[in-house]
Amino acid sequence: MSISRIEAIFTNSIIVKQKTFNSIAEQIVLAGDKIVESLLNDGKIMACGNGGSAADSQHFTSELINRFEAERPALPAIALTTDSSAITSIANDYQYDEIFSRQIHALGREPDVLLAISTSGQSNSIVQAIKAAHERDMSVIALTGKDGGLVAEALSSDDIELRVPAEQTARIQETHITIIHALCDLIDHQLFGA
Repeated sequence: MSISRIEAIFTNSIIVKQKTFNSIAEQIVLAGDKIVESLLNDGKIMACGNGGSAADSQHFTSELINRFEAERPALPAIALTTDSSAITSIANDYQYDEIFSRQIHALGREPDVLLAISTSGQSNSIVQAIKAAHERDMSVIALTGKDGGLVAEALSSDDIELRVPAEQTARIQETHITIIHALCDLIDHQLFGA
């Protein structure tokens, strides 16, 4: 019984990752190109999400700031999920939906890139972050799932949506991490070679 449940989890995860690769591989490459272009033009990468997606945003920025798989210089990245004083004061004085957008208004500029993560696509704080990024002339890459939701609707034609074609949050999150690692590999390869 327990082994069959675990096997089903692994099998479903593999299926979702394969479907995602088949549907958005080219967009992942374009997202990597967009990030590299920003970094080459003295931009930085800002990332945000809620819950598990907050952890994913921190995972991504730590791979850029520290290193991914090879030794290389640090790359400029900020996880907008880590400053508890800023987040709680914004949520207290204004509203929770503005916890990322106010930070973007303060810190974001062209040619920065926002990596916005929402498994459901329904997070209002992520929608507001995307709007703030547009106001600051930043590019946006959104990691979503399900039908893309409000996040997909907030994107402009210049933005990139990396949507996982799945409904289950756990499978979407697992695939988001794989996409994040693919982006890290693309960034390192383009900037620093093999």
